[in-house]
Parts: sequence; structure tokens; C-alpha cells
Amino acid sequence: MYDVIVIGAGIIGGMIARKLAAYDLQVCVVEKEGDVAMGATKANSAIVHAGFDAAEGSLKAKLNVRGSEMMPQVTKELGVKYRRNGSLVIGFDEEDKKTIHELLARGRKNGVKDLRIVEGEELKKLEPALSDKVSCALHAPTGAIVCPYELAIAAIGNAMDNGVDLELDFEVSEIRDLSGCYGVISATGKKLETKYIVNAAGLYTDKIAKMIGDLSFAVHPRKGEYILLDKECGSLVSHTVFRTPTKMGKGILITPTVDQNLLLGPTSVDREDKEDTAATAEGFAEIIRQAKENVEGIPFGKTITSFCGLRAVGSTGDFIINSPKERFINVAGIESPGLSATPAIAEYVWELLAAQGLIFVEKSDYNPIRKPAHAFREASMEEKNEIIRKDRSFGKVVCRCESITEGEILEAIRTNPKARDLDGVKRRTRAQMGRCQGGFCGPQIVELLARELNMPYEAVTKSGKGSVINMGRTKEV
Repeated sequence: MYDVIVIGAGIIGGMIARKLAAYDLQVCVVEKEGDVAMGATKANSAIVHAGFDAAEGSLKAKLNVRGSEMMPQVTKELGVKYRRNGSLVIGFDEEDKKTIHELLARGRKNGVKDLRIVEGEELKKLEPALSDKVSCALHAPTGAIVCPYELAIAAIGNAMDNGVDLELDFEVSEIRDLSGCYGVISATGKKLETKYIVNAAGLYTDKIAKMIGDLSFAVHPRKGEYILLDKECGSLVSHTVFRTPTKMGKGILITPTVDQNLLLGPTSVDREDKEDTAATAEGFAEIIRQAKENVEGIPFGKTITSFCGLRAVGSTGDFIINSPKERFINVAGIESPGLSATPAIAEYVWELLAAQGLIFVEKSDYNPIRKPAHAFREASMEEKNEIIRKDRSFGKVVCRCESITEGEILEAIRTNPKARDLDGVKRRTRAQMGRCQGGFCGPQIVELLARELNMPYEAVTKSGKGSVINMGRTKEV
């Protein structure tokens, strides 16, 4: 019997699990995919928003500002890259300028610090590559960037290291009220029992809520496509550059990433299909058109990959964090600024659970600190040599583009939550994320996975079920 089951192993479920891991509770995270961070967490803008966009008094505003304030400490404890690079919301005409002044007033009411409007030479000095057509901008120094899937992996790994269980390939098909507790049943028939449930299933939160009779909200996907440029392009801008927002979002942004790439996107198109993550020529054309209007000299020829994410848009216009039934909590409709708000969302859910009677006794041996996945890369030459003397696998470079060693890949396969496929290794180490996109290192990583997981070479997948890489051995008689 678990005290709490968290449904969904994205950044929201991960942060909630980590918060609960500090207490003497039996906690389990269940996830329908074969790895963590497989939904919106793995494909979004990676922005920690300052908090000026959400409506005053909304949960979005409250949790965004609080989460943004918490993020530096959280990322430090989890060994996750975080950079407070600031953001600019740019305007081209008087109508944009009016909206920017409204954002300034809203942001100040929300409690965002140091907001101001910049124009002319000062704006050009902040971002020399901005288009000459840009007339003004809202400057938010507290805006930041982070890697969302690295943060989710670290949060869930830290929770697991502190006693939380993780059940992958566990698609919830039924929830039964067992009078005093819940039965949570997977599509394969596996059954778990728990006193409390936290529904953090992203695009499927409405489906999970219906299982306990809650029909109060719906969630639909909003499709967003992105283009990622090579690391040599990451210094084109230093801030995250937004367009003046509309009801569909903040438009095409241009931002450096914490790993020095340049990210462009997303598009914003409402859809019905919750599995449609196909990139399109139309999406790319829209990204390129808007990006050219915002910033001059973008080297689109340096594009190394593209991807698409689906945002979980709720029917209420705000985050949906409530308890429609005793001992059951929804955490739904967490669209932008969801990533920014996640530490505060975890805190808020903790308060709701406490109000419903869950007893929290702090663990004496709780450890909030996690070793950074990129510790070897950031070590000095002397430190690297010492590591290699102890473990020669760190002396063998497997991914040339990102300079990732065999030792780092083995750590990813052996460290909670363990990588089980090529994309799992990619998200944990950045191996396969460079210019060749795994063309050189992919086969070597497959060999390491097969060896470590004790499976045939051809059984290793790219991204879980249905993503077979090798159909068989060509030279077998």
C-alpha cells in the first residue's frame, strides 16, 4: 500500500515526487511511457518565465513568480544547468508598445522584480542583432533558461535515491475506489493500491480525472514546432527574445540554450490528436518568417535538428490544481509558464495533501543533492585525469560532436532513473545531440546498452516500444 501515487513522470510529477521524498511516506510515480520526461517536458521552450504574462490573481501568476524565485536553489541542489539570461518582449509599433506597457503593469502587480521598458540605443546595446524595425521592449532581468528534461530526470532520480518507486510502461486504465484507498490498474493488468492520488498526467489528466467521475475540465493539445541550430550560433542573442504575445501564446521566440545552441519557435496550432508530434514544412516556414523579422543574421544553414511538442491546454484558462474527490488531486492544464512554476506547484500540492490529512514526518536521512550529469565535462583537466586514472572508460570519447565519454554513458545507464534506449542516453548525456545527430556514436551506444542491460544488440530501441533500430544481423548464415 502506497501513501501517494503520482500519475505522470514529467517535470510536474517529478517535482511533486521529489517534494514528497523528503518525508516518511511510501510514494510511487507511474508513467505510461518507457522513460521519464517523454511528454511536453522533452519538447518545450526551456524558459523560466519572469511572471509578467499571466493574469493578476491567477494560479499561473502566483505559481510562476514563486517558482521562478525557487528555481536557482532547486537547480543548484539537483546539479542542473540554469542561466538567468533575462528576457525581452519586443514591439514593432504603437499597438505593440501599448501591450508592452500593459505587461509591465501586470508584471509589477504579480510581484516581478526589476521590470522596465527599454528603447533606442539602450535596446540595441542589450541585443545588437535585433531587427532595426524593433522599436521597444519589456526587459525582465529575472527571466532564465534551463533544460526541462534534464531537470525532470534529476528530480525523479533524486526522488528515487530517497526511496520513491518508479513504474514505467504503466498506462493507467482504471481507478477503483476501495473505500479508504484507491486501486490503480494498468493496461496490462498490474494493480497498485494507494491512499492518495496526484494526477499529473499532462495531456491525459482529463482522461484520468474521468476515471473517478470528474468531468469538470478538458485538455487539448496545442502543437508547437521548433528549429535547433548548432552551438556556434548560441551567442547570436544573449536574452530570450519574445514577440508581443497574443491569446495563442508568445509567438516565435529566439533564445540561447543552457548548452549554447540557438532555439527558434514554437508555432502555436490547436489540435485534437494528442499523439501528433510530426514536424511540418509549414511550421518551419512560419518559424523562419517570424524569426527573420525579430533578429537579423540568423544562420539557418546551421540547423542541426527540428522537433515538435504538444502543450496541455486546459479548458479553464488557468492552471487546474484542485481536489474533486477526497484524497485525489488534479494538476492539469499546466501550459506555459508551467515549467517555471513546477517547484511552486509541488509546494502547492504538498499543502493540499496536508489539508486532506496526509501526515508529513521529515526523513532524517533525506538528501536533496544530486551529482550533476555533466560533472565530468565541467571538470578541470587535472580532475578529468584523476577520474580517468580510477575509471578508464572516461578516457574513451564515444560522441565526438559533444565530447561525451563511455564513462558518462555508462553512468546514465546505471543511475536513477536508468536510461534504457538511445534517446534515454541522449537526454541524460547529450550524446547524439551534435551535428551528426548520432550518425557516428549511435552504434557504439547501442553496444553499451546491449551489454549493460544484458539484451541482444538488435533488441535495443531508439525510444522504447515500436522504435526498432536493427532488424537483424546482415552476415549471419
